[in-house]
Amino acid sequence: MTESNLSKSNKNAPSPAHPPDRDAKRYRPMDGSALTFQTVSPRDRIEMLQVISFLESFCEELEDVIEVFAPNPFFLMSLFLIRNHIEGKTVTPTSLISASHIPYATASRRVKEMIETGLIEQRPRTRSGKSFSLHPSELLFDGWMQLSARVRRLAEIEFGASEMRAESADYYFGGSYMATKSIPPLQVLGEPLKLSGGVRVLVHGDPTFMVMETLKRQFEQVIGAQIQQRAFSIDRLREEALKNAERPTSRYDIIAVDLPWIGEFVEKGVLLPLDEVMDIARLDPADFHTAGWKAAHWGGRAYGVPAQTTPELLFYRRDRFANAGLEPPATTDALLSAAKALHDPHHGRYGIAWNAARGTALGHTFLTTLSDFGQPIVDLHQIAGGFDTEQLDRGGYRFTIDTETGLLAAEYLMELLKYSPPDILSMSWYERIRPFAAGNVAMAYGYTLLAPYFEGDPASPAFGQTGFLPHPAGPGATPVAPVGGYVMGIPANLPRDRRAAAAEALRVFTSPEAQKLYVQNGSRTNPRYSVGADPEVRRASPIFEAVDAMSWRDELQFWPRPPVPEISEVIRICGEELHDMLRGIVPPRDALRRAQERADATLDDNRQK
Repeated sequence: MTESNLSKSNKNAPSPAHPPDRDAKRYRPMDGSALTFQTVSPRDRIEMLQVISFLESFCEELEDVIEVFAPNPFFLMSLFLIRNHIEGKTVTPTSLISASHIPYATASRRVKEMIETGLIEQRPRTRSGKSFSLHPSELLFDGWMQLSARVRRLAEIEFGASEMRAESADYYFGGSYMATKSIPPLQVLGEPLKLSGGVRVLVHGDPTFMVMETLKRQFEQVIGAQIQQRAFSIDRLREEALKNAERPTSRYDIIAVDLPWIGEFVEKGVLLPLDEVMDIARLDPADFHTAGWKAAHWGGRAYGVPAQTTPELLFYRRDRFANAGLEPPATTDALLSAAKALHDPHHGRYGIAWNAARGTALGHTFLTTLSDFGQPIVDLHQIAGGFDTEQLDRGGYRFTIDTETGLLAAEYLMELLKYSPPDILSMSWYERIRPFAAGNVAMAYGYTLLAPYFEGDPASPAFGQTGFLPHPAGPGATPVAPVGGYVMGIPANLPRDRRAAAAEALRVFTSPEAQKLYVQNGSRTNPRYSVGADPEVRRASPIFEAVDAMSWRDELQFWPRPPVPEISEVIRICGEELHDMLRGIVPPRDALRRAQERADATLDDNRQK
């Protein structure tokens, strides 16, 4: 039976989403409450997966032991349907029929019967409606919810759970899985999102967002709607987001926003406050790394949900440090000493790579280097653990570039230049990591999102040999891991009839389940504590344990790039003036003075408007 024939056979069937009352009552809990897709807790989903795994294994054992055993197609197809629904995987008529273990024609009739009795729901996969996916109806899902609980209770009664050895309980019922609090797979939404043309997303073209693009079909299955994603470089992304804000109606339902842009985008009316479109408590704010969640705020209100929290770290080759008898550098002086010791340009080996390309790339480097020496680029008040950014929306701040600390930072960059590759002045985000992955440099400043360049390549000399540190600190300062990354927000000019669905898609894309999925498919960013604690995530890369430790030590900080409205322009200015310094055109003090004057002009211009 073809997909289109199955669809035709269901024209007169009752809607699976609204089964007859007499059937629904049969599956209601004894206390009268209704178990629905929306009310299923993560623990319930885990228990269902455990019971499904047990029943699947039990059926296989029966088939091996009893030659005349006849599989029950309804039972096997229900198992397959529920498992894939919980895990957010697409089920087609063909795949469901294959799971029945009976002949194709007979299985097709059984699928038709399940559709007609309201146990299976069909959803179109294409605009033509000729292709569709299959899902358990609420009736079937609720029944399996209760069956899972009954199977566990029966096992405990019959086998004496209190007397079972811990290992047996772990093996048969996933006890170890529960104990480690592994995050369950994504769950398909109970109701598909109703968005004409699908969910339209504007993102940065980095590895994490490209993982989202790779997983697009799976996320479409989860939210029940198409996803259209456009990706740009960092500068073009900002331009497109600002241009979009000037349109009468937004072209995008969700946009990615670099953390330093928050103040500018709020002041220019680009973003909606999240509390106007969703219940923020559903996001579980306490689960986000503190720095990443605070960076999503302006004037005390959240304007985005952290999609990537990717601190800039020092990557270093543990094997080369060990061979040279060097300790991992904790200070800028130690870093320079190590870079000098490991710098061997005659053999194509260099001490360190970093962002030194003119403009935005070098500007970011200068801001984070300032923080290494204990100073933000804005005259923020110092507080325990860093600097206060809560009052930035009130204005009254000044830029602090041409200072003694600024001079220390500039001179440090001049020293780094001595131990860098010859093309350092054209290196930016990706270029600095490629020579590290190739084994040509011993150290590199880099965001965690770039780690897949060497962690995902077993042929890389840095594969399995990379250590991760916060930025080494200058004299009198403490180590800092400057937080970068993106939040995802909702455009202020998005039509009201799209906002609720856009907010729900935003919640799904930034959920712990989604974040874990990104990691499993190559991402090395993570904004949530729960994801960093997941045992499967920790096995994926040592970077997650390292970043979690930095967060608990209060080393993750976003004040190095404060989100004031002028920050993008000032970053570009610093990147231009200091590039001239690195090229030897102007001395450090002159470069700082010129950058200070141009930065002050941006404040004067804004305050005159």
